[in-house]
Amino acid sequence: LKQVFNKDKTFRPKRKFEPGTQRFELHKRAQASLNSGVDLKAAVQLPSGEDQNDWVAVHVVDFFNRINLIYGTICEFCTERTCPVMSGGPKYEYRWQDDTKYKKPTALPAPQYMNLLMDWIEVQINNEDIFPTCVGKCQEE
Repeated sequence: LKQVFNKDKTFRPKRKFEPGTQRFELHKRAQASLNSGVDLKAAVQLPSGEDQNDWVAVHVVDFFNRINLIYGTICEFCTERTCPVMSGGPKYEYRWQDDTKYKKPTALPAPQYMNLLMDWIEVQINNEDIFPTCVGKCQEE
């Protein structure tokens, strides 16, 4: 279990929502509904009076954090030797392209692909232009 939380590995710390903010309240509501055994369709439905972009952002960040936890539990079993290709079964191979280092779709071992993917997602989530952390009253100030 110690390896799962090794910060030099794939697991990244959760992005936190500041207490007292609207996103923090939405996060608490989302967590409560997902942990209560409620119908998932109802759990992800936009609450009345809430901004759809804020609601989606909260779920994207939560999903990213959960995927990181899951991947952290299996990453030691998928090495460049045991997983030389990032695939979705025998018919599908995923290739990485980021328009900086990898300008063309490039076949990579699964761990390298996953590390690049998680880094890319983290950059997107931390981009204030895409996922602003200050919404509502903060924008008016």
